[in-house]
Amino acid sequence: MCKDPDCIFCKIADHEIPSTVVYEDDQVIAFDDLSPQAPVHTLVVPKAHYQDVTADIPGETLVAITKAIREVAAAKGLDDGFRVISNKGEHAGQTVMHLHFHVLGGKPLGEGLI
Repeated sequence: MCKDPDCIFCKIADHEIPSTVVYEDDQVIAFDDLSPQAPVHTLVVPKAHYQDVTADIPGETLVAITKAIREVAAAKGLDDGFRVISNKGEHAGQTVMHLHFHVLGGKPLGEGLI
């Protein structure tokens, strides 16, 4: 389904690269980050390739992303709260140029973002 043959997240979404899948439907896949920044660090990735959050993303994909975030939070037991982050561009720390959302939690994260 992904259209960028060089994109690592497209390869994960297409099951060409193994990952620890937490949630999946026809629009998105969620998997644990290999370099976690919190006790829980799961990425929610649309299966279609969009570069970042400023892309023209169809409404049904945005709904699927929101549902996946809820499902990840429930599966990971994040009842006390969690943080969702999406970076746009290298200056913001985006290292894979495929839209993705970090779901972080499992400990008090505090008020600061960095």
